[in-house]
Amino acid sequence: MDRLKILVVDDESRMRKLVRDFLVKNNYDVLEAGDGEEALDIFYKQKDIALIVLDVMMPKLDGKQVCREIRGVSKVPIIMLTARADEQDELQGFQLGVDEYIAKPFSPKILVARIEAILRRTNRTENDSMLSCGGILMDKAAHQVLIDGAPVELSYKEFELLAYFMENKGIALSREKILNHVWNYDYFGDARTIDTHVKKLRNKMGEKGDLIKTIWGMGYKLEEDK
Repeated sequence: MDRLKILVVDDESRMRKLVRDFLVKNNYDVLEAGDGEEALDIFYKQKDIALIVLDVMMPKLDGKQVCREIRGVSKVPIIMLTARADEQDELQGFQLGVDEYIAKPFSPKILVARIEAILRRTNRTENDSMLSCGGILMDKAAHQVLIDGAPVELSYKEFELLAYFMENKGIALSREKILNHVWNYDYFGDARTIDTHVKKLRNKMGEKGDLIKTIWGMGYKLEEDK
């Protein structure tokens, strides 16, 4: 399988090197840009970029401007890096079409985990239709869930919610992120209605519902029992 190409865009060369070294170690090809204009030049020349890691604050064109232009022509996954952990900023990023939002400073290992989760979700890796976690087996292509070998009937949204948790197992997910990725902002109610859907999903999962952990004041995380 060819190595997937990731474009890393940041005006700090030290930050680009840090991210590049971790991605290369994890078998990705890395392209680099130091500002928004260079990022767009590379994006239009390279037709097979699998994902973009994009800083918000940059000279010439900032990350939001770059994201807006790319979203006009492509659905390539975008992870936005920001020095500000501001909720409104984050929501605006998601509304622009950002797939993930990570505040600096961050762990490069967590960044790689988020990249791999997004690439699984966007069908860019092998065996992406089958997901498993702690006795839960999901066949996305067949739209089927087995728990300890027994089929479980889920509604469409419950299935999508569980898929999102399984694709991001071990990663804490805010209610806003869940709303963005499972409902795609088609739903304009309170993000805390996520709690109702999670409660129904846990009930249908029986004992395995305990694998969905509540992160108080933030959201949820699917965690495989050690």
